[in-house]
Amino acid sequence: MKNLLLTLNSKYSHSSLAIRYLSQYVRSESYYPTIKEYTINQHVDDIVRDIFKEDYDVISFSCYIWNYEMTLKIAEDIKTINPDIKLVFGGPEVSYEPASILEAYDFIDYIIFGEGERSYKALCDYLFLNKGSQSDLEGVAYREETIQVNPARPLIEDLDEVPFPYENLDGLDFKKLYYESSRGCPFNCQYCLSSTTGHVRYFSLDRVKEDMMFFINHKVAQVKFVDRTFNAHPKRALELIKFLAENDNGITNFHFEIVASLLDQETIDYLEGVRVGLFQFEIGVQSTNEPTMIAIKRNVKFDGIKKTVKSLSKFKNIHLHLDLIAGLPYEDYETFLNSFEDVYALRPEKLQLGFLKLLKGSGLRNDRELHGYVYSKQAPYEIFYNKYITYKEMISLKYVEEIVEIYYNSNRFINCLDMVIKKYYNRAVDFYISFSKYWLDNHLFDQPHKLLKLYEILFDFCLANNFEDMALLKSIMQHDYYLSNDKTPSVFFEVNRDKDFQNACYDYLKTKATREKSVKQWLKHVKFVEYPYDIINYLDNSKELINEEQIIMYDYNVDYQVFSKSTYQDVTHYINKE
Repeated sequence: MKNLLLTLNSKYSHSSLAIRYLSQYVRSESYYPTIKEYTINQHVDDIVRDIFKEDYDVISFSCYIWNYEMTLKIAEDIKTINPDIKLVFGGPEVSYEPASILEAYDFIDYIIFGEGERSYKALCDYLFLNKGSQSDLEGVAYREETIQVNPARPLIEDLDEVPFPYENLDGLDFKKLYYESSRGCPFNCQYCLSSTTGHVRYFSLDRVKEDMMFFINHKVAQVKFVDRTFNAHPKRALELIKFLAENDNGITNFHFEIVASLLDQETIDYLEGVRVGLFQFEIGVQSTNEPTMIAIKRNVKFDGIKKTVKSLSKFKNIHLHLDLIAGLPYEDYETFLNSFEDVYALRPEKLQLGFLKLLKGSGLRNDRELHGYVYSKQAPYEIFYNKYITYKEMISLKYVEEIVEIYYNSNRFINCLDMVIKKYYNRAVDFYISFSKYWLDNHLFDQPHKLLKLYEILFDFCLANNFEDMALLKSIMQHDYYLSNDKTPSVFFEVNRDKDFQNACYDYLKTKATREKSVKQWLKHVKFVEYPYDIINYLDNSKELINEEQIIMYDYNVDYQVFSKSTYQDVTHYINKE
């Protein structure tokens, strides 16, 4: 008999942690399963055909909000083709209403609800080895003459019982692998399922350190921790942070979801000295509206978040990703704009604007009538509106989110956005609202745009609003473009190049033994650009640069350097000597 574990990821670059846990938990058994991963972007027919290349007896599906509807279609087709195959569903999307799901979909034979490892093994023992009976399978729902839901299975307290999921890296994208060092969450946020999973349990520090060395030795690009609150135990978190810094391979990046207010001063002081890019912190702000935070039972004060984020930002070595959620209780359109403004002022590297989803089993889904929630009945159950915010306002925020993602989160427009917002808007969010309306009115959301086109669109928007200092704005756009791109610009950026002087600068730089790599290799990444003095004043605010044309040499792997008239004199002297 043949066994299959499968899931549908949201992207090709993602990998499933859950099905690897299950397979490794039964790795010594005769029914050790094959693993298959597909994506929601593939066609159902193609996936079904691929599955039927092998003659499986049991197929188990890992179900989440992003893949649930498509998983149902695949499972129904499989059962139609071969009614003898046993189909098992598991995962958070089926864990909270197993009886109603079995009643609605007669092609599903079993549902594993709750923590899966022990329940999956017990079910496989029953199906493949005829061990025990269905009624003894804790954490399993099934159909007999009627639908049966067995008692829940107790949680695994000693998580070291769960094997390391990545014994085999074949076929995995080394750019990102998922990992957890704990399960559960100390908080009780009403929009999240982690509040329903009980207390926080930890893998032992020795186990986690051993696992981390596996990733470090294999030079995985990013390890993304899925712990709901990585620093729930601050001293433990600091010990792991120190371990990762001490064993840094110069390549691997570690992403954590943290609560900023739980970072103590000792941890903050230590983080100041870590390698740039070693750590990436995702911080869930969600809202800065106090009645909202009370309603969702998120006991986190924004003042504490702000203090920690400002401290970390000064170091310029940790990528900070801050999250907001639109549609929470007691947050209307204006208070959400205030939340946006509060978070934007912290200038994180990424500002994620999300929209509330009423997940099965969550407190807010249970209280949906209290807050007047109207939401999609299909996964991912995103809300349309509630008592506090209209559907029209939610749609407006959707467009703002797209503009933030394209312009702010890309980090390709940092200086020109700053100039426009500081000079012409009282609040950053007013710019994003106005700019998103411009995109909408001009049907710009309907098609993809190349990078240069995005600069042109921003420039045209400013022209349409009769903003002043357009020449300066274009120079600053040019500056941002060169910082983020090494291709030759279009006519939109008109640059006067003195070729003789450019070549002289190159020759002069060859005399400087300041780089580890060869000058020839370095120069492949260098652009020569002349700017008027005003952009240098605007960007660097340096008195020494007033009334001088500057020559800027860009090295995209390192930094840019500013060469003033004194450098011109140096180069002229060099030429004359030759």
